[in-house]
Formats: sequence, structure tokens, C-alpha cells
Amino acid sequence: MNNSILIVDDIHPIFIERAETLGYSCDYQPDIKAADALNILNNYDGMVIRSKFLVDKSAIDIAPNLRFICRAGAGMDNIDEPYAIARNITLINAPEGNSDAVGEHAIALLLNLMNTINLADAQVRAGVWDREGNRGHELKGKTVGIIGYGHMGQSFAKKLSGFGAEVIAYDKYKTGFSDNFAREVSMEEIVKKSDVLSIHVPLTNETNGLVDDEYLLHFKKPIFLINTSRGKVVKTQAVLNAIKQKKVLGAGLDVLEVEKFPTLGEQTWFDDLRKQGKVILTPHVAGWTFDSYRKISEVMAQKLEDRRLIIL
Repeated sequence: MNNSILIVDDIHPIFIERAETLGYSCDYQPDIKAADALNILNNYDGMVIRSKFLVDKSAIDIAPNLRFICRAGAGMDNIDEPYAIARNITLINAPEGNSDAVGEHAIALLLNLMNTINLADAQVRAGVWDREGNRGHELKGKTVGIIGYGHMGQSFAKKLSGFGAEVIAYDKYKTGFSDNFAREVSMEEIVKKSDVLSIHVPLTNETNGLVDDEYLLHFKKPIFLINTSRGKVVKTQAVLNAIKQKKVLGAGLDVLEVEKFPTLGEQTWFDDLRKQGKVILTPHVAGWTFDSYRKISEVMAQKLEDRRLIIL
């Protein structure tokens, strides 16, 4: 089946329309089970995934005809990238498609935390009128530290540009990236100057558990912490510990080390987390808006066209 694509997750139909215009045949099976997908994967030249499907070495090995994998989103941690590249499989993702969504969501979490909006709302509904207890912090004059200055970090920095904050950024894999929105600094300066810390890195062996007890201990000032990247980058218990120690003033967590129930509810730290009024939780939706749903598919289709993977 030359130029055939197996789509194992829900994507916007614009991808299928554009892919078929390019000459591809799309088999759209968003509800297919992983085991069933693996049984037929060898019949396809490409596949499209989001987050539920793990493309590891064993999956790649049973599909020698596979030439490309499209990830409908930014993170590639559910694909064995080195092995896929070694097998000459082209990898396509679409961070451009949801970077605005992530940037805006991070801003929403931060403003909510700094002004105790969720807590104040709950109190008023419960008949409590506590102005002093809900006195907020202003972003103007604060220093916002960004870890990771790719599409997501840059988007967050741009969204901050009207608030009058100083924005500094650290990226281990980039240099010379200072722009109109953020100033490149060392990790030491992030730790020394930040009033806010926002994480925008992919999940790798190096970033797994990056934000732990020791890391948070080094910050010179109490911080607000935002994580819209991957849950395993931040150790949840370390955040809870830092809140108790007043090292973290509040945390906005769109992602967690373990996601989805019932497994999430079984974690030793979950009960403390859900009761902690200084934490705002959202269910891994920062990059998932009605707008990004379409934009991600448009970006994937454009990259598919640009790479000219069609077999004539």
C-alpha cells in the first residue's frame, strides 16, 4: 500500500484532506487498540499518533515498511527517536501548532496563582469575604525565569511582553537566542533572580526529575512555579515540600508524573496535592484548544508536503 497512512488518534480532518490531495491514502482509525494497530502497521508507509500510542523499538521492528511518523503535538517522548532515525524513519511533529495555546495557558495559570483567583472564588461562593487573605502579587517588576526556549518557551515570553516583567531564559542546547522578549542567562542566574519559574522542556533522560528537592532548595527567592511541559520533569512531592517550606508560593501544574484516574488517585502524594490550595491543576490541556486542534493538523500536513515523502 504505497503512500498509505494509518491514523491511530483523533486529528482534525484538514490533515486527511491535505494528505489525500498530496496523493496519500489515509486510514482513519482513532479508536483502534494499540495491539490491533501493531498487527496491521506493516501495511502502511506512515502513521499519525498523538499521545496514547507508544512507538518503541518493538513497534518499529514489526513495521519495516514504515517511512514516517507524524506526532500531532509537540512532545516526541512516546517515540524512540534515536532508533527511528537509525531506521531512516522521518519524524514530524507540530510544536508550531499549539505553542500559542501553551503560552496563553501558562499565563492563565500564573495570573490565577498570583491573584489567588480559584481560592477567592471558592471562598465567596462559600460565604467568605476575605480581602486581605486574597491580596495578590503583580507581575510588573518581577523576574520570570524560563527553562527551555523552544517554541513553547518563546510563546510564553511573547505573551509576557506587555506585563512589564523582566524575562530571562536558559536553554542547555541553544546559545545566542536573546531576543525582544527574553534575555539568555545561565542556570545560576535563573536560580538567583527568578520570582517565577516556568518549565518548557521536552522529557528526556536529562530532564526527567529535573525539578526536585535539591533544585528548588537553591532558589534565592520564593517562586511561583508553572509546568506545562511534561509531568515527569517536576517531582510533585518536591513541589509540595517546597510549598510547606515557603520556597514555592504557588504552583500551576498542567501535567503530572502520573496522569489519568484511577492511577493518579493511587499516588502517595495525590491526597496532599488535591487539598493544597496553593496548587492549580489542569488535565494536560495547555496545548489542546479548539484552535490548536486544527493548527496542529495544518502544520503536520505542510511538513509532510515539504518533505516530499510521496512514492511516485
